[in-house]
Amino acid sequence: MTDTITAITNGLPTLRERPLDPPGTLRAGGAIRRMTFPDGYQGWLVTGYQQGRQILSDKRFSSHASHKHLAFPSNRPSDLEADIPGLFEHLDPPDHTRFRKRLAGQFTLRRMRLLATRIEEITAQYADAMLRTGPPADLVTDYSVPVSSQVICELLGVPVAERDRFVGNSENLLRLDIEPQEVQASLKDLVDLIGELLMRKKSDPADDVLSVLVTGDDITIEESVGATLLLLVAGHETTANMLSLGTYALLNNPDQMALLRANEALIESAVEELLRFLTIVHVGVQRTPTEDVEIDGVTLGKGETVLIHLPTANRDREQFTDPDRLDITRGGHSHLTFSHGIHQCLGQQLARLELRIGYTALLRRFPDLRIVGNPDEIPMRSDMTVYGVHRLPVTW
Repeated sequence: MTDTITAITNGLPTLRERPLDPPGTLRAGGAIRRMTFPDGYQGWLVTGYQQGRQILSDKRFSSHASHKHLAFPSNRPSDLEADIPGLFEHLDPPDHTRFRKRLAGQFTLRRMRLLATRIEEITAQYADAMLRTGPPADLVTDYSVPVSSQVICELLGVPVAERDRFVGNSENLLRLDIEPQEVQASLKDLVDLIGELLMRKKSDPADDVLSVLVTGDDITIEESVGATLLLLVAGHETTANMLSLGTYALLNNPDQMALLRANEALIESAVEELLRFLTIVHVGVQRTPTEDVEIDGVTLGKGETVLIHLPTANRDREQFTDPDRLDITRGGHSHLTFSHGIHQCLGQQLARLELRIGYTALLRRFPDLRIVGNPDEIPMRSDMTVYGVHRLPVTW
């Protein structure tokens, strides 16, 4: 049964007692309990792994944006994306199916393997630039952000010359403390940029995702803008922050870093464990039942918004042994970091590939990489919808 004593009020806490662990208040209650969102709406919070997995794969739960409530206290408009069609993470079948079917071929394992050489070249380019300039460096601005943004630009077909424009705007879209007019201006600029690029691709298509979106007759230009916005922001921000935060986590767990340096064959297992341990999409995933659904004796009523908090679910002691310990030998793909069910992240194989190559390049080229100053004073992205570090000063 739900524990009303530990109900969460005013949404999710933004600050953490320990930078790499989910907020303690989210872990102190039952797996399903009441939560009051910052706008006053009373919904549900799910922090249990099995319960979250069940909801994410249950067709009786809708992903539609009309049921969405901001999970964190923020000035951001709750309906910011309401007028943008094509954001398929907020769509249910059959509309969601149209986009997945159209895009699936661009994110297959085979296509990702073909990209591997190019990603290796890009990571080498920025690692070499750090070596030439010499220490210290900011791993965020000198490596993680340019690597991830260039990869997603090339995959989608966005000119690298536009990279700074989309990186700056995408950062603004994730800020919790941003003023409404500022986030709306950033969104408009991104939508305008994407619209321009799509029209160019329509008249001169290439082998990229933008061309795939605009050369079919089942998706409109307006929908293609929304789909591209989702892929561009999500595909860049998540990987960039995982590269930096994962490195921070390894440097703060020197036994695990030493183990990985001694045995690079552990890189795949290490990536999966870092994905589980860090779970950077810390705003959770929202679903709404289209009928009353009972889980573990709790009835989630029709139309009641349910927030699944993935970072806490990935630390569930009933699912993972010693879940608060970073263990790169743990392996396995059972975490919920990429969600689950029909909305499981379309770009998850690309993210895994970038992380394996990105971490490996750092291990090989910087054998004595270390943090400059006190690791406890690194500024964390508690004020963003995607977690990570704002800066990571390193030396070698």
